[in-house]
Amino acid sequence: MQRFSALSLLGRALTGHRSWAPQWRRASPQPAYDALIIGGGGHGLGAAFYLASEHRLSRVAVLEKGWIGGGNTGRNTTIIRSNYLFDESAALYDHALKLWEHLSQVLNYNVMLSQRGVMMLAHNLHDVQVIKRHVHANRANGVDNEWLSAEQAQQFCPPLNIADIRYPVLGAALQRRGGTARHDAVAWGYARAADALGVDIIENCEVTGIRRDAHGAVEAVETTRGVIRTPKIGVAAAGHTSVVMKMAGVRLPLESYPLQALVSEPVKPVFPCVVMSNTMHAYISQSDKGELVIGAGTDAYTSYTQRGGLHISAHALEAVCELFPIFRRLRMLRNWGGIVDLTPDRSPIIARTPVPGLYVNCGWGTGGFKATPGSAHVFAWTIARDEPHPINAPFTIERFRDGYLIDEAAAAAVAH
Repeated sequence: MQRFSALSLLGRALTGHRSWAPQWRRASPQPAYDALIIGGGGHGLGAAFYLASEHRLSRVAVLEKGWIGGGNTGRNTTIIRSNYLFDESAALYDHALKLWEHLSQVLNYNVMLSQRGVMMLAHNLHDVQVIKRHVHANRANGVDNEWLSAEQAQQFCPPLNIADIRYPVLGAALQRRGGTARHDAVAWGYARAADALGVDIIENCEVTGIRRDAHGAVEAVETTRGVIRTPKIGVAAAGHTSVVMKMAGVRLPLESYPLQALVSEPVKPVFPCVVMSNTMHAYISQSDKGELVIGAGTDAYTSYTQRGGLHISAHALEAVCELFPIFRRLRMLRNWGGIVDLTPDRSPIIARTPVPGLYVNCGWGTGGFKATPGSAHVFAWTIARDEPHPINAPFTIERFRDGYLIDEAAAAAVAH
């Protein structure tokens, strides 16, 4: 990859970046590839990168109907953690967290990982019991998590109001390795690294159909930029996964909902970690620009829109104002929504499908960003070898038929 001296970087900056080269090529579709990835978010770009870097597939393309990072990867609240309840989930998310810790070095791109800690609040006896169960389950799986008293929680996050509140804080779980990363940088870093390995990243290329041969296996995709032949297709299209899979005759147990977030005007560094409250239904962190990043819950209706009901955002802001009274006078700059795809057990599907050559990575609901490198890594393995990696082996489509559910509704917490 191209490197520049500090003096060269300064000179380029002073020219208004006019001399900067694009971070990846504007590739045109070729007639055929060894594998295609549908979806240019973090999971899709990451899978393409690992297909090229670890599995040596020489002809790989990523098809994105819009622009790179324009879907959920660029529309989330950037939180990273691995304190999920069940063994299968703990293995998957901690695999991702371990990859996060070295991702900037692997991609030679600063993804701005900040392991500032993620704290989950308990407000009643049920919360205490559920969260302590998570702490013990995580420790049994070698995942860091610890219980804090209300006073210890306030020490870790001084702006937190623990007593003068409708739902007093009784304690909290803290995963110190959790934190945040820059969502745009993750997409750009994977895109640049994949491009350097020869992956074609094709934007403004919407898939309109999936062709199957006489034996039922995939053989090509139809796009707005022509037909592209391939024996392997990996679908990582987030909230639109069910739409894409229907083109191949595959139905999935997914529902798509809007999920909203907001940011405030920027202020000086005042918030040291990530705080989540499932009972009060809000979570908050502070960005590097000083904005408070606030997450709300999912809307109550299915939709493919990237906006949601105003009352959902209002409810989240009410909760934040109770938990952190010092923020009550802050002005909000903007809000937005993403489209999340939920499975019945709130755990993802990373698997082969009944159609030979067709693979799917979906159903992340509100937790997809934190799993990005781990999900992409095992998805690439599954596509390249036509068999699951041991980590994603439990996350099949067939589990909904056979009853082997991985119910992470509680661990998904307040919708992220």
